[in-house]
Amino acid sequence: MPVLTAGNTVYTHPVAKVMISIPDKLLERLDLRAKEAGESRSGFLQHLVEREVEASERRRREELNRLWDEVRIEVPADKPELLDVVQLIREDRESH
Repeated sequence: MPVLTAGNTVYTHPVAKVMISIPDKLLERLDLRAKEAGESRSGFLQHLVEREVEASERRRREELNRLWDEVRIEVPADKPELLDVVQLIREDRESH
């Protein structure tokens, strides 16, 4: 159940409070941007972090997919023995 605080900030449980240090000039810019967006400082920071984390996760997934595409091999349905991963690794290691 959401909890309404004195500053009209709604928290849903669990919520952690975090203390961080930010240079004064950056904090002024942050507060200005939050005000322009119609958000509290905390809400604005939360959205920034969510976007950054999601972007980072998306980049990681894309990189893993790219790497997977590099090593993916086509295995004919009638030759499943070709998918002996240990053997493929040994052969690759020995080829270098």
